[in-house]
Amino acid sequence: MTTLPPDTAATGDVAGDVPGDKRPIPKHPERHSSVRGAIEWVVVIVGAVAIALIVKAFVAQAFWIPSGSMLPTLEINDRVLVDKVGYHFHGPNRGDIVVFEHADSQLAESKDLIKRVIGIPGDSLYIDDAASKVVVNGQALVEPYVKTGSVTINNGSALRCTQAKPCVVPANSYFVMGDNRDNSRDSRFIGYITGDEIVGRAFVRVWPFGRFGGI
Repeated sequence: MTTLPPDTAATGDVAGDVPGDKRPIPKHPERHSSVRGAIEWVVVIVGAVAIALIVKAFVAQAFWIPSGSMLPTLEINDRVLVDKVGYHFHGPNRGDIVVFEHADSQLAESKDLIKRVIGIPGDSLYIDDAASKVVVNGQALVEPYVKTGSVTINNGSALRCTQAKPCVVPANSYFVMGDNRDNSRDSRFIGYITGDEIVGRAFVRVWPFGRFGGI
């Protein structure tokens, strides 16, 4: 019986081919495998970052609530998810909570603010100081979301909407207010906001987990 030389037998076993296969054997297969694995991980990470950036820019974005202007609906340090897609198909509705970018003259800078839409284009509205009510198109709004004990009055410096001189919301503009009417720099102070300033609609609270849910 013929015995194969030891090196030939080893060649066939490692390469997985028939004895006598003369193809070269990779010297360091584990090195090639680790390099390929590292490249694959880099591709996965870069792809994930790219998808996250695209989602943030065009689909949805998380925002942190730094103040109590939307109490009790949103508390300080809450985090909400904002839909950036919906308003490409329709305008904001009365009652929507929106995030928008607005240059606050008092702060002399542009910042993200979050308020509730009270008046939409074409609405005629005024604030009844005595009744602490907002009247839109002749009907007093029912606002269960307003913070208990807060007072809705014409105390701003930009817009004063009275029964004698109602405010008529211009085209592509919105009258917004915070739910905490005693502590909110809203349209009474900064004027109308435009549709171009609106980032999107806040639709769900994602933090803290104990209060996760729609808003």
